[in-house]
Amino acid sequence: MCRWMAYQGSPVYLEQWLFEPDHSLIHQSLSARKSEVTVNADGFGLGWYDEREEPGQYHEILPAWSDCNLKSLARHIKSGLFFAHVRASTGASTARSNCHPFGYKNWLFMHNGQIGQYEQVRWQIDRWIPEELYNHRRGGTDSEAIFMLMIANGLDENPANAINKTLQQILDLMREKGITEPFRFTSMLSNGKDMWAVRFSSDEHAPSLYYKQFGDHVVVGSEPLDLSGEGWQLVEPGHIVKVGIEHYNSQSLTVE
Repeated sequence: MCRWMAYQGSPVYLEQWLFEPDHSLIHQSLSARKSEVTVNADGFGLGWYDEREEPGQYHEILPAWSDCNLKSLARHIKSGLFFAHVRASTGASTARSNCHPFGYKNWLFMHNGQIGQYEQVRWQIDRWIPEELYNHRRGGTDSEAIFMLMIANGLDENPANAINKTLQQILDLMREKGITEPFRFTSMLSNGKDMWAVRFSSDEHAPSLYYKQFGDHVVVGSEPLDLSGEGWQLVEPGHIVKVGIEHYNSQSLTVE
C-alpha cells in the first residue's frame, strides 16, 4: 500500500518535511511501519502550490530514496501547500502517468488503497466519466479514475457530496458484480486553498491516516512523520475531514 503526506501552513522548503523528520516520507518508502507493504518503490510524485492557480507537479518511476533530482527540487521549492506520495503498485504498471498526485486544473488528489477486483468494474467506471474529462486521464490506475469521477460528480461545488456520491457509485457497482474483495480508500484532495482527507473501507481495515496540528501549519499523512508518534491523531474510519491550520471539521461518510 502507498504512503503519502500533505502540508499546509507557512511556506517552507519541501525538504523540511520530505527528508528531515526521523520517519519522513522518504524513510517510509524504505521502511513503512503501518502498511502491509514495507517498501514503496514503484515511483513517487510531488504536487505543490505557489503563485499560480494550477499546482506544479513532478513524477518519477525511480524509488524516492534514489533520485537526486528529488533532493534538489525539495531543497529549492518552497510552498505553503504541497502533497507527496510514494507508490506501491496494486496492479497498474510503473509509469510516470500512474504516479500520484493527480492534477486537474487547480485540484490535486492522491490515494492509498484499491478497488477490489478493479478489472471487473473498470469499463463501467470509465464510462461514467464525461468525455471532456476522460481526455485528461493519463494513466491506468483506479485512483485516477476515482478522481475523474469525483470531478464529474461536482467536486468543485460540493467536495463532501462528490466524494460520498462517488464512493457509493463504486460500492453499488461492486455489489452488482458480486465482488467480495474490499474497496479501501484513504485519500487527500486540495483545490489550492482547502484540504480534504478521507479514510474509508468497505471492510474493517481502512488504511491508516494521521494528522498533527502545529502553531502555524498542519501535516496529514499515512503515518506519523516521527518515530515517537507523539501528538499525531488517528482519523476515524468512515469520515471526511476538512483540515487546515486552525480547523479540523470531521463528518461521517454517508455511503452504505
